[in-house]
Amino acid sequence: MKKALVLFALVSMSAFAANFSGTISDSHCGAKHAAATKADMECAQKCVQGGADAVLVTADNKVLKIDAASKEKVMPFVGKKVTIKGTESNGVLTVASVE
Repeated sequence: MKKALVLFALVSMSAFAANFSGTISDSHCGAKHAAATKADMECAQKCVQGGADAVLVTADNKVLKIDAASKEKVMPFVGKKVTIKGTESNGVLTVASVE
């Protein structure tokens, strides 16, 4: 019975996963770094290292906060354009993978 519930939970979670494309920026500057230029990358990295939260800025300039548990997954991509597989709830993105 437990195995069936765990399997159901895993299947349910993956059913809601989606792909989100955009730029990893910081909560201080947000959509200002959507272009992912070299200057954008340097500023976003500096802000995140200084304590700002990592965020994803989508193509339509929607800013999604990266949840705390996913922060390490996105750190190598700060300032870069990415595609994230994950789930979003109330403006917070839980990251399964980053490309």
